[in-house]
Amino acid sequence: MELTPTSQKDTEETWISISDMMAGLMVIFLFIAISYMLYVRSEKDKIEQIALTYNQLQSALIDSLNNEFKYDFEKWNAELVDTTLSIQFRANQLNVLFGQGEAKLRPYFQDILNEFFPRYLEVLKLFKGEITEIRIEGHTSSEWITGVGPDEAYILNMELSQGRTRSVLEFVLQMPSIEQQDRNWIKRVLTANGLSSSQLLFVEGSEGREDRVKSRRVEFRVQTNAEKRIDIIVNQE
Repeated sequence: MELTPTSQKDTEETWISISDMMAGLMVIFLFIAISYMLYVRSEKDKIEQIALTYNQLQSALIDSLNNEFKYDFEKWNAELVDTTLSIQFRANQLNVLFGQGEAKLRPYFQDILNEFFPRYLEVLKLFKGEITEIRIEGHTSSEWITGVGPDEAYILNMELSQGRTRSVLEFVLQMPSIEQQDRNWIKRVLTANGLSSSQLLFVEGSEGREDRVKSRRVEFRVQTNAEKRIDIIVNQE
């Protein structure tokens, strides 16, 4: 069957219409692909900026604290824990921080705090706009002196650890060397947190055996506004 000139023209116009439609769809798909690639690149840039923001603040704080106290940690039986921005003061066999089952500061620990806290405050003041909380954390071992059950021991140690951190908080707030403006600031950000035996330390290489001496410790931990800054980055248009 031969196509008439009219039907041949109609067929050609149909193919032209289909061709135009396919070309249009290709343009749309190309636009979608480019838009998605730009979105992925934007999200990648945000992630990199978040990591850079967090790492810069973390590194600056760690370097400042380490430079200030690196020659003191050994004599204080203390350690700077990079991952948590905390300085741990650990007990030893003589339990020089507090008496057994007591919340009262021993004179030796008072001497350490007198030497440590004013200098600690001077370092943190450099990051004043970035710090949201300075946590004094009290930690205990899992045992209790009267040999009670584990649940009751946990509750009693919670009360003990809270009392110890309050003693530390009261002691540092009353230091005469702290200026009033600094005192006003630390009263807004300094908190006392008793954690009982919820974060035990373990004997290295022992596969989970509790180190009861080292678990009894006081930590000064810094919380920053890094999360707030990250939220700003994430929510950027």
